[in-house]
Amino acid sequence: MYRIYLKPGKEESLKRFHPWVFSGAIARMDGEPEEGEVVEVYTAQKEFIAKGHFQIGSIAVRVLTFRQDEAIDACFWRRRLDIALQMRRSIGLVGREDNNTYRLVHGEGDNLPGLVIDIYARTAVMQAHSAGMHLDRMAIADALAEVMQGEIDNIYYKSETTLPYKADLFPENGFLRGGNADNVAMEYGLNFHIDWLKGQKTGFFVDQRENRALLERYARGRNVLNMFCYTGGFSVYAMRGGALSVHSVDSSAKAIDLTNKNIALNFPDDARHTAYAEDAFKFLDRMEQGAYDLIILDPPAFAKHRDALRNALQGYRKLNARAFEKIRPGGILFTFSCSQAVNKDQFRMAVFTAAAQSGRSVRILHQLTQPADHPVNIYHPEGEYLKGLVLYVE
Repeated sequence: MYRIYLKPGKEESLKRFHPWVFSGAIARMDGEPEEGEVVEVYTAQKEFIAKGHFQIGSIAVRVLTFRQDEAIDACFWRRRLDIALQMRRSIGLVGREDNNTYRLVHGEGDNLPGLVIDIYARTAVMQAHSAGMHLDRMAIADALAEVMQGEIDNIYYKSETTLPYKADLFPENGFLRGGNADNVAMEYGLNFHIDWLKGQKTGFFVDQRENRALLERYARGRNVLNMFCYTGGFSVYAMRGGALSVHSVDSSAKAIDLTNKNIALNFPDDARHTAYAEDAFKFLDRMEQGAYDLIILDPPAFAKHRDALRNALQGYRKLNARAFEKIRPGGILFTFSCSQAVNKDQFRMAVFTAAAQSGRSVRILHQLTQPADHPVNIYHPEGEYLKGLVLYVE
């Protein structure tokens, strides 16, 4: 096994169990490991400290274990996946009659950096974000089938857009096991078409489940606007919550089509819902003042890396300012950022600035984050990527 030696003092973060080794921390390597190979990491004093997947780039090693005697083999994958499953059982997400949608593996949050697995009814959708997880995908699929003990029939691999393009891995999306195209799954008693073939992420935004359930509590008797609706998750919950009307907006005609299908799946021939394939800012500019008293702003990541942070914060300010200007007095605004490069304080300051510009009186009702099946490793705070506020606007 190849060995990597760190520069003096660069082992401190690893001693605190942070799961990344940055390329700038490396003094030298014994040999030339291929991307995705398992390597051992040593301090400048030649003491073992970690073992993980090697990759060319800023993050050079994603740590799989801090134990030298722990082999990365079939037993390792089964053990880690079983731990992840038992955690989901312990929080009441597995085995429910009203829910068969949840995240089984959340990368660093489950000590499996670079790996995401979402469960949709009888299908698991696996996504690799590192070369190592891509190369180990079949071993992981075998372990997953064993750990799930007949609870899934299909394992779909969806990594064409998530792997580092410089690694020349040429991934192809497709079924590793099974092949059933039935794509309807249930979340808290509501049914959704899951587009794991061509949809964003693994086909559905599982991370907003608890926030959608919270929105349902506020929807009764309100006129709801769901911006950046994608598959219409918030819209479907608002409908069940008793909204007077629900309008869904997304720039993608395909997303609007999927939203309409999900509304029809749960509320056939219900005239309360209308969908618009339109740019969000243009829609907010032309919409009537006070037309809505519950607005959801859940845009895609405005900043995928720190170089785009300034523009992202300007985007959040502009978007929220429009909503503050237009929402009816006594209205409620659900506003989110899923940009990992934007921290909680930066997002709150952007929303605060937008509120101040509008001159409205605004109160924070809830501070939101990702759900328990998207856990944050206490040694890896960067894993807390979803930030949200529920605001009451006078």
